[in-house]
Amino acid sequence: MRELSSIPRHDAEQWAVLGWVRQWLVAVRAAVLVMTLLSSLMGGLLAALAGPFQTMPLLLCTLGLLMAHAFNNLLNDYVDFSRGLDQDDYYRNRYGTHVQAQGLVSKKWFVATMVCTGLAALLPGAWLVFSGGGQILALMLCGVVFALFYTWPMKQLGLGEPAVWLVWGPFMVGGSYLVSGGSEISEVLAVSLLYGFGPTAVLLAKRLDKLDMDSARNIGTLPVRLGEQRTRRMLAAGLAIQAFLVLLLSLLGYLPIWLLLVAMCLPRLRVLLRHLNEPKPQHRPNDMPESVWPLWFAAHVFDYNRRFTGLFLLGFLLELLLV
Repeated sequence: MRELSSIPRHDAEQWAVLGWVRQWLVAVRAAVLVMTLLSSLMGGLLAALAGPFQTMPLLLCTLGLLMAHAFNNLLNDYVDFSRGLDQDDYYRNRYGTHVQAQGLVSKKWFVATMVCTGLAALLPGAWLVFSGGGQILALMLCGVVFALFYTWPMKQLGLGEPAVWLVWGPFMVGGSYLVSGGSEISEVLAVSLLYGFGPTAVLLAKRLDKLDMDSARNIGTLPVRLGEQRTRRMLAAGLAIQAFLVLLLSLLGYLPIWLLLVAMCLPRLRVLLRHLNEPKPQHRPNDMPESVWPLWFAAHVFDYNRRFTGLFLLGFLLELLLV
């Protein structure tokens, strides 16, 4: 299904012929949920390397995290649309389908879908808390806080980007590690922080793409507060440091030697860093799909992060299978 590999743009006629499953996938922007899926799998891999591994808790954790991410996407759209931000030619309306802004669904439909998705996230979490104890409960409560308050006020205060680093790093990777058989999050803290910068970089790049519009609407994201040039430099430095540390720690033996596979991303990283140092095109380049534009920095960072993450996970998988 297209909804799992891209964020398609549907009009009213196309929307009407979709089944309810595909409508839900469109509404929650299912294609981006892959970042959550991979974070959960990362924690499971680390647990399998550490010792006894539990499959069912990992599956439940993954389901809960995917539903929580979907809920947050719905809540983000609901709050921004209700505040009048997702209007006219705002970036959110120019890529993918915004079911509220396009008038494809009623408010009742949207709220009911959001509530059901939230409950679908809470139920696996409740079971894991009941069987896993205090650490799982603390992580779940933190996750609820971030899910509810990310859109407002955290994003408005420039705290959304650091929150994403924590959520897709220590919370997701660490949480799935704990439920799969790990004992302490501290055992995987460094790996989770290295990994979690990837989704954070994608978010920073998307904020960079729409910096002018966010600034005009007084949305105080971190790039709005730092400015374009500082955000570009921070993003470039973060991606370069992430790759450098993974390679260095692999050579020194702190990470599996297989993670040297990440070096295969370096040519792509070099191209990405060049893009971050150049002006954004005023018009869509011929090799840029219409479904992606006007996202530019986010598209390139997402593509790089997909490659980096795949090799990162492959390195740990090879360590598990071959050592």
